[in-house]
Amino acid sequence: MSRISTRRLVYQSLIAALIALCTAFIKLPVSITNGYVHLGDGAIFLAAALLGPSGCAAAAIGSALADTLFGYYVYIIPTFLIKGAMGLIAGLMLGKRPRVNVRAACVYALCELVMVAGYFLFETCLYGIGAAAGAVVPNLIQGVAGVVVGCVLVKIVDKLPSAD
Repeated sequence: MSRISTRRLVYQSLIAALIALCTAFIKLPVSITNGYVHLGDGAIFLAAALLGPSGCAAAAIGSALADTLFGYYVYIIPTFLIKGAMGLIAGLMLGKRPRVNVRAACVYALCELVMVAGYFLFETCLYGIGAAAGAVVPNLIQGVAGVVVGCVLVKIVDKLPSAD
């Protein structure tokens, strides 16, 4: 049985809080979906860059916490699963301390497509295909912002101490 280091646990917690803050407070409301476009996805990519695949825990918890704080209760579980999957995919495909390059941007874009597809499937079940289709464009805009912010944040990773 492996033990989680104190530093890793602190990083997980701090990054989960950062993701929650970037999701809940740095946002643009989208009236058509009654939701918002946020910068939390960029922080998810930072979690993956710092923690590798285990960054999925910070991604899932931080994103779900933002939904909890702002009353999007029906989205808590889907958000937990979708954002956790994004952190896991980025962590597995790029590992810790990835270089920002075309490959990293493509992996981040793949993660954002997972996000768009995941929310589309969930919202189709919840609201119907018409309403779910209306949320695709705002989710794609959020995805583009996530890729850009993720690339910028990951650039600063080299200056931070390792989580190990």
